[in-house]
Amino acid sequence: MNKTAIKNFAIWARNKLIADISYRAGLMGITAEGISAALPQSTVSTEFYDIGTENPYSISGDAIKQRRKLVEVIRRKEEDTDYQASYKYIIEEVAYTWFNRLIAIRFMEVNDYLPSHMRVLSAETGKLEPDIVTNPFDAELEFTVEEREKVIQLKTENQLDELFRILFIKQCNALNEYLPALFEKTNDYTELLLNISVIDRDGVVYKLVHDISEDDFNIEKGGQIEIIGWLYQYYNTEPKAEVFGRPSGTKIRKEDVPAATQLFTPDWIVRYMVENSLGRLWVEGHPNDELKANWKYYLEEAKQEPEVEEKLTEIRKEYAKLNPKDIKLIDPCMGSGHILVYAFDVLMQIYESAGYGQRDAARSILENNIYGLDIDDRAFQLAYFAVMMKARQYNRRILNGEYKPNLYSIEESSGVNRAHIKYFGMNLSEADREKAITQINSLLDIFIDAKEYGSILTVEEYDWDLLERFVSDSESSSQISMETVGIDDTKEVLLQMIAQGKVLGQKYWVAVTNPPYMGGDSMNSKLSVVVKKNFKDSRADLYAVFIRSCNRLLNSNGMQSMITQHSWMFLSSFETLRVDLIKNHCFLNMIHLGPRAFDDISGEVVQTVAWIMINVTLNYNGTYSRLVSPNSQSGKEELFLNKTAISRNLQHKFSKIPAMPVAYWISEEFKMVFENGDKITKYISTRDGLTTGKNELYIRYFWEVPYLHIGFNKLDSQDFWNYGKKFAPLLKGGLYRKWYGNCWFVITYDIDSFNKLSNTGNKLPSREIYFKPYISWNRISTRMAFRYNEGGYIFESASLIAISDDREKMLLTLAFANSVLAKNEMLIINPTTNMLSGYIDSLRIPKMTDMHRKECISLAAECVELAKTDWNENETSWDFKSSPLLGISKSINEAFEIYKLNCSNRFNILKSNEERINTILVSSAGLLKEFDCKVNDRDISVKKADVLTEMKALLSYAVGCIFGRYSLDKEGIIYNDSNINTDKYNHFFANNNTIIFSDEEYLENDIINLICEWLKYAFGINNLEENIEFIADSLGGQGGTSREKIRNYFINDFISEHIKTYQKRPIYWLFESGKQNGFKALIYLHRYNADTIGNLRIDYLHRMQRIYESEIGRMQDSIEHSTNAREVAAATKRKEKLQKQLKECKEYDEKIAHLALSRIDLDLDDGVKVNYRKLQTASDGKFYEVLADSKNIMSKK
Repeated sequence: MNKTAIKNFAIWARNKLIADISYRAGLMGITAEGISAALPQSTVSTEFYDIGTENPYSISGDAIKQRRKLVEVIRRKEEDTDYQASYKYIIEEVAYTWFNRLIAIRFMEVNDYLPSHMRVLSAETGKLEPDIVTNPFDAELEFTVEEREKVIQLKTENQLDELFRILFIKQCNALNEYLPALFEKTNDYTELLLNISVIDRDGVVYKLVHDISEDDFNIEKGGQIEIIGWLYQYYNTEPKAEVFGRPSGTKIRKEDVPAATQLFTPDWIVRYMVENSLGRLWVEGHPNDELKANWKYYLEEAKQEPEVEEKLTEIRKEYAKLNPKDIKLIDPCMGSGHILVYAFDVLMQIYESAGYGQRDAARSILENNIYGLDIDDRAFQLAYFAVMMKARQYNRRILNGEYKPNLYSIEESSGVNRAHIKYFGMNLSEADREKAITQINSLLDIFIDAKEYGSILTVEEYDWDLLERFVSDSESSSQISMETVGIDDTKEVLLQMIAQGKVLGQKYWVAVTNPPYMGGDSMNSKLSVVVKKNFKDSRADLYAVFIRSCNRLLNSNGMQSMITQHSWMFLSSFETLRVDLIKNHCFLNMIHLGPRAFDDISGEVVQTVAWIMINVTLNYNGTYSRLVSPNSQSGKEELFLNKTAISRNLQHKFSKIPAMPVAYWISEEFKMVFENGDKITKYISTRDGLTTGKNELYIRYFWEVPYLHIGFNKLDSQDFWNYGKKFAPLLKGGLYRKWYGNCWFVITYDIDSFNKLSNTGNKLPSREIYFKPYISWNRISTRMAFRYNEGGYIFESASLIAISDDREKMLLTLAFANSVLAKNEMLIINPTTNMLSGYIDSLRIPKMTDMHRKECISLAAECVELAKTDWNENETSWDFKSSPLLGISKSINEAFEIYKLNCSNRFNILKSNEERINTILVSSAGLLKEFDCKVNDRDISVKKADVLTEMKALLSYAVGCIFGRYSLDKEGIIYNDSNINTDKYNHFFANNNTIIFSDEEYLENDIINLICEWLKYAFGINNLEENIEFIADSLGGQGGTSREKIRNYFINDFISEHIKTYQKRPIYWLFESGKQNGFKALIYLHRYNADTIGNLRIDYLHRMQRIYESEIGRMQDSIEHSTNAREVAAATKRKEKLQKQLKECKEYDEKIAHLALSRIDLDLDDGVKVNYRKLQTASDGKFYEVLADSKNIMSKK
């Protein structure tokens, strides 16, 4: 199956259908902006609409009624939202309705399931014109005389698209007799809006037929009904992205839930789930090795304790009493029906093993066995179709309109006219009628907002037969009165309420589903209220709610099979649920998939587990397959089938670990660490950080603001305030880095800011320990990394901290936290990306000798110093002193080689220390045979020197020296505010705030001139050419000479490197005219003033324009007077380039003039994002983009 082709088609087809349908609606005055009335010349029989052409668009006959219905539906939907949302929803609804019908007919025609056995979308011979268009009267469709004449006329006039549209709608209407839930009668607005072509090679029909292989639909050639599910998933790709692209914290509306939560389950996982629940239920009561041999993913039961085996024997006796018709199976979140389709196959095998024929079995499965619910109408349509096509595979006569599967799209009762209820059940006894009225009203109350809740709703056992008789016994529509208008519609809705209520009210032997994944924070208010009220122990995520609701649907010994996120197995927010499941239910087997179980979802966010559970309390020896390592769907399947990742574990052993994580893979020796080790809280106390509620107001990278505004190394809040500083150092997440680092951020913490923060966000928790030494770590991280931070910091919620008054305890804790032992403990306690303090508190430090304890402390202290030295060699450290290549040698090549060796030694020492810490801790825990104490190079936080990286860093440092940020005479940041002390620059200082990047040397402030001058002072004039050449060779890139290579680096790459290094908060800003590189001028933010742009315009931009004009004249002179053809060609080429650059500069000058005249002042405390926009906004309020990469820097992220 070519999923790429399927995905490309589904995404494209949705947009194409929406565009075509919107266009057709627009012809009738219905657009995204509003609904226009018909033109005055309209009559009762014909309506005209202005479409901006000489002749208006007209509709007549049924089209007028259909348009009115469309307007009515949009207006009704508008009552719940706004017009634009209502319009979009209805257009989407029409689009997916026709999409579903198109792919259904395609599947049926390929498999010869259409009643007429004639192709509708394609031709048997492969010609463009479909068979139904070629031979319309052989398609077993009923035509009136007028319709027959119309068909003949269109065929004669070769109007194939209009003919196809008529025939396609007629075929859909004819299929209503066979598949009424998918092919509803279309004499409504959906028919009116159908805008489809059969001959357009850029049309939906052509691409459906030609872009997706026919074999992918053909069940005899390996195709599967599963393709319907993939088309549905991919159709929702963009709506899903739109939902998740909304601002953080946006609640998911009920209309968006299907798209946001829909996830098509891989086929092999579906087979595992069904075979080990439905299949197991049957063979445990009716042993059959031949049946099990068909089930590739069936897991045999492990050997059990005698008392467990005795209880299982009693349960199997109950299973043995069942016949195939007794086994009710439900998927309460059926989506497009993938699970139900495979359940149909397994049930067919069960029926056949019991002696049934396929035809009778297919009918019985539809009537007795399979049940499904969803809140998404389009998913229901496809699930209904998929199940019916599966039944058709076994019974050629099943599509006769007599059989309907027990599948439903849950509908709401909000629109029911309850005044009609008194006209039902007129022939029932008074007692029965009163009972029925009470129950029907109760049922309607349950389903008032049913689309919000779906199948988590609880329905008690009602007298369903009585309710069906009550509704069937109603006033005849022929005896209509004012009070009974619409009673037939009410009857239809009531029958739907009873049907879906019955499905939710009865009990099942098997529940199998892939529920929606939605965190509690994303739930809208209605859903959140119901979940918090009725599912207190599972309210953290909607999938956990379904664990509970599925359980309620089962018989006492029924089997529950689900694939969910694995967070319930470990996280504290699911602890109550988890403890109950472990104590009061029985996990038969489990496949722990971890990340990347779905090929269409990358990364670590969705980590899943599939499992089988029964409603009985047993100390069961479960079978667990650990498949977290493979990075692909196929890799996990292969590992499962190899049976090499299987373990067995008694369920009660989970209770030996704090909070009872489902740590099925843990050894007995490892369990002893949790039983006998020291709680980490014996050494440290963990705390959560502050939230501001609006980080952009309070938090900056330290380099954004004046250095002198930051209060470093303060003892406490009062000490900070005593110095009158505005910004305090802040810990706030960052890179994967152990031991030391991520010291980037500052927060406004003056008295005024403190008072504001005390009343916003989470109101500064733990303020009493601000500025003390901490151990810190990132709240969200795929790898554990803990750091030591000397005193002087506040901490934000993205960085959690641990504290102790005893430094040795902190260092011991730090050593343990960065060890392989802690990593493996955390994989048990919480193998997710969320490193909350509560999980850290659950860690256990093994008992060890005093000698080992002291050695760990000493090693940790050395690791901190090594990592600190490494961190401070980067200019994004506030303790950066100078380039680490300075002072080693006058040869940059030689300096780099020495530095490289130093970095390598540091790296190796740190690695050795970490491995020794691992050995001490793992051996103390008695787990040397279980864990590898080696450390991968990728997990060592300090760098190995790379020549390209170091040369880029050296050039960045050189630019800093040119601007005066750094000095060759004094370490650290020198110039970071409005005051400059020239005494600190004895050897080199360019008293200027503009560096020119040009493709040739035109001005004295040319970047190459300045770099060469700096290199003379930094490394000596005698080594200049050698050093220039080494830098150029290290950078690589284009250029005939070393200087040209360096020049090209600055023109093409420097600013992007700088923006990346400085986390999209650059301190050097590039004025950039455009793609022709006509004008590029770099300034230093901290030297900016209101005259900077004006000076830059007059002193540099205008001078560059004059230079270009002069150079153009010179090139023209060469062209006119040179007799050398090569010289003329070169001059012509350069002249053309110069002309483009001059034109670009003049256009740029027009923009920059507005900003120069505005004399814009910046407040550095506002940060780069604010100031980047402010500098480019003139006094008239208009934005003039003059700086490089503005969109990236000013983005919300």
